[in-house]
Amino acid sequence: MKRIVLLFILHLTFCMSASAISPIDGLLERIDKGASKKFVIEKRKSDIDFFELDQRGAKPVIRGNSWVNIATGLNWYLKHHAGIHLTWNQMQAKLPAQLPPVTKPERHETDLKLRYDFNYCTFSYTMAFWDWERWQKEIDWMALHGINMPLAAVGHECVWRNILLRLGYGEEDVAKFVPGPAFMAWWEMNNLEGWGGPLPTSWYGQQEKLQKQILQRMHDFGMKPVLPGYCGMIPSFLSDAPKQYWNKYVRPNILLPNDEQFAKYAQIFYEETRKLYGEAEYYSMDPFHEGSLPQGVDIGEMGKYILAAMKKAAPQAKWVIQGWGANPLPAMLEALPSGEVIVLDLFSECCPMWGIPSRYYREKGYGDHQWIFCLLENFGGNVGLHGRMDLLLNNFRETRTHPMAKHLVGWGLTMEGSENNPVMFEMMSELPWLKEIPTKEAWVRDYVKARYGKSDETIQQAWKILADGIYNAPFGNNQQGTHESIFCARPGMNCFQVSAWSGMSNYYDPTTTWEAAQLMLKVADQYRGNNNFEYDLVDICRQALADRGRIVYNRTIADFKSYDKQAFKLDREEFLRLLLAQDQLLATRSEFRVGRWTQQARSLGNTTAESDLYEWNARVQITTWGNRPCADDGHLHDYAHKEWQGILRDFYYPRWKHFFSILQDELDGQHATATDWYAMEEPWTLDHTPYSAQPEGDPIDVATSLFR
Repeated sequence: MKRIVLLFILHLTFCMSASAISPIDGLLERIDKGASKKFVIEKRKSDIDFFELDQRGAKPVIRGNSWVNIATGLNWYLKHHAGIHLTWNQMQAKLPAQLPPVTKPERHETDLKLRYDFNYCTFSYTMAFWDWERWQKEIDWMALHGINMPLAAVGHECVWRNILLRLGYGEEDVAKFVPGPAFMAWWEMNNLEGWGGPLPTSWYGQQEKLQKQILQRMHDFGMKPVLPGYCGMIPSFLSDAPKQYWNKYVRPNILLPNDEQFAKYAQIFYEETRKLYGEAEYYSMDPFHEGSLPQGVDIGEMGKYILAAMKKAAPQAKWVIQGWGANPLPAMLEALPSGEVIVLDLFSECCPMWGIPSRYYREKGYGDHQWIFCLLENFGGNVGLHGRMDLLLNNFRETRTHPMAKHLVGWGLTMEGSENNPVMFEMMSELPWLKEIPTKEAWVRDYVKARYGKSDETIQQAWKILADGIYNAPFGNNQQGTHESIFCARPGMNCFQVSAWSGMSNYYDPTTTWEAAQLMLKVADQYRGNNNFEYDLVDICRQALADRGRIVYNRTIADFKSYDKQAFKLDREEFLRLLLAQDQLLATRSEFRVGRWTQQARSLGNTTAESDLYEWNARVQITTWGNRPCADDGHLHDYAHKEWQGILRDFYYPRWKHFFSILQDELDGQHATATDWYAMEEPWTLDHTPYSAQPEGDPIDVATSLFR
């Protein structure tokens, strides 16, 4: 009996001690072992979202009304008091034995309670091959930046596999419907099916386990994940309706609201989702995404059916929908009751639809529906410095007083690809906590000091050049993301943008990035070992080389048209040197190596065949994006192009070398032949020659040598 009592007491003691460990303790220990003992963490009840910084003896106090708000306060302290900036390139840091004291209590509040994260595309362009270790870091990043409403789309394919098996279909039918890991996002948005597969059955077990780990950690922090909902999608092989296409891909079919099968599939969908991942307070559904509107549909009735099916499965849930292009269609919004829908204004920093002037201006905004102000920033996961600082500050400032912003309930990050341009994501995540919206100049000065741990006038000068130029795309410039690198374009006589969809236009002097790079190099020796500085140095120098390459490209074409053989030879060689110099520079950071991407893909395979399939997915996505019809006729080639070491040398360089050799032949009087670019590109996607993720060379030494 005594033994039983003793075991009970030990069990109770363990449970009490385990419950006393907060998610903030775990977060701090992952940042730096022993860090949880250096802070006082206090959670206080409050209807107002806040965090406070204070001091108790030798320890800083971080106080807030939720774990996420406390994590946001911790991040604020680390950046603005301790000079420690945590972001994708650095999620760990060595904290000093004695932390800087909070000399004056500091409090920040926000009335924007919903803080969203992710675009469906992020799950393919950045996260397609992440494991739990990488996801842990991302969830920590989210908590530190105030995110409490993340999209959670990992393992959604497991739901659909269970649905089809439950309905009596076989694994071969599942394989025809579910795509490969690098193309999941566009399947989830009803744009394609099957491409990139068939997936091995082992994939489903891995992803189900991973999603459950992700959801548990999100719930530990008090986040409320957004799960994919049902808006009528079914495999095209289950429908007699005419096939629809998206950029030459066959789309899944969409059931009309009056189809008796709609309610059946919706019920099974939510049942299988609940079995795997539980019930959510938010479901994401985007009917009619990029031209998927079926013929003869009553848009308002369709919306009502979608909402009713969700509410039947989860009465407390709300529908989250992307505000992108024509969607959500006004006729659908008008038919839906207010308070049940939350619209993500996906591109608020450039093309807001909530009621202020822009390319996508809507006179009535989103009517009486709640909406979230979002920063999109990145398309295709492309590499490149880019931002709209003044526009972001101005558009967010407008929400403070504009009558059309009365239904604003939150802010969000809706990038197609992450792990880039941390400055823009820091700006967006800080703005809601500030009483006054700062000037660009004041905010950037504080950011640079936090980023590198001290203030440096030379670096400040470099960042002023960037903030006034490449990071300040003006009103009227509606390009999709970064100013694309000419190195990544399919060669031609009139190359400008890389992707057919980018809408790129010139808005900054390309020589300014070279000037900023030179300033960074001027003080580089003083920052050896500073991870954030070395990452930024490589990124800024990469941009300077790309911008220089565009200038030299235009000069080379002019040489050819002028029949100046000597100048053509010199400029052609300089262009190719610049491209290879960029490859050499990017080799010094794992974040800019294609091997990081391909190794992530291969590591998920349990057999050589599985690893080969995942690597093929990884290689195709960042090059041709699909087969020949989709790449060429669908104009998807190079949409997700990357300035990464390895692919620059082995994919982009051969294209440009071949192109210039053709022009040289013409100058020499030989007959020019057309190039089948897809035939030249496809072999790289099928190759399995390994690339390393390990950095080579010192970034400061290599950059200094190249720019000298």
